[in-house]
Amino acid sequence: MSHIEEMHPKLRRVIENIENVMIGKRDVSVLSLVALLANGHVLLEDVPGVGKTMMVRALAKSVGVEFKRIQFTPDLLPSDVTGVSIYNPKELRFEFREGPIFGNVILADEINRTSPKTQSALLEGMEEGSITVDGITRVLAKPFFVMATQNPVDYEGTYPLPEAQLDRFLFKLRMGYPSKSEEFEVLTLAEKERPIHKIDSVITKEELVELQNEIQHVFVDETIKNYIIDITGKTRKHPSIYLGASPRASIALMKAAQAYAFITGRDYIIPDDIQFLAQYVLPHRIILRSEAKFEGKTAEEIVSDIIIRTTVPVQRSLSR
Repeated sequence: MSHIEEMHPKLRRVIENIENVMIGKRDVSVLSLVALLANGHVLLEDVPGVGKTMMVRALAKSVGVEFKRIQFTPDLLPSDVTGVSIYNPKELRFEFREGPIFGNVILADEINRTSPKTQSALLEGMEEGSITVDGITRVLAKPFFVMATQNPVDYEGTYPLPEAQLDRFLFKLRMGYPSKSEEFEVLTLAEKERPIHKIDSVITKEELVELQNEIQHVFVDETIKNYIIDITGKTRKHPSIYLGASPRASIALMKAAQAYAFITGRDYIIPDDIQFLAQYVLPHRIILRSEAKFEGKTAEEIVSDIIIRTTVPVQRSLSR
């Protein structure tokens, strides 16, 4: 992770703003911003009470966009997410009332507590940038960013996201518990009022969209593309992996690296970007063999081993 002083000036202000609320969570803050800029989405998996919801709200307030929250429950219907057509007797016609998915930053809270059918209503919007209701396709606003939270799947009353749906998330992150000193600072901040009320936007929605467009021009050398392909390709041949990373994972890793390079003040990707981001992009996109699970292996450990064993390229050029 680069020092904050090296970051793009506008994006450094966003991170500093989030850190007024989130103590000791810089990696998660930066990766969430990377996903937002790369037009990706984030799945935050952790136990209740570690600040998942606060992270999403702080990010939305910092970039000055419309924030919507969907609290997923077992009885939530797809129409509660997408919206519904209601008959207007005065106009003698049906009128569509938008659901909470029509926002810029969407908090999908406890997504694994609702049925797969309702989960799919959100995931369609994430994948297509639009939803279909009553046969009519409706385009979602831009920017459109979903940060879903879920409690660990061994909690009662949960519906684990299938691997095909996990693939829709650019990153799968964990917050983790704070250290003693960090938790002391959290208590101090929350002593009189909620810290989230103290922060305001530091960039506008228009600036955010402009930054998203600029990221597409970050240079990707051929050696970097081959490096990405080498890493994802090894997941498809690894003896402990039943299903390896797809070409979509390769694209996701490249797009994430473009955004990360841009945040850190570069207009080109370096191998270090790929090594750092692969541990967040790939593990949730692969399926381990039963024997590997029985032996106690994890997807994260296997991806780390693949990165170590993959030859790092020597770039012929660092910029265009």
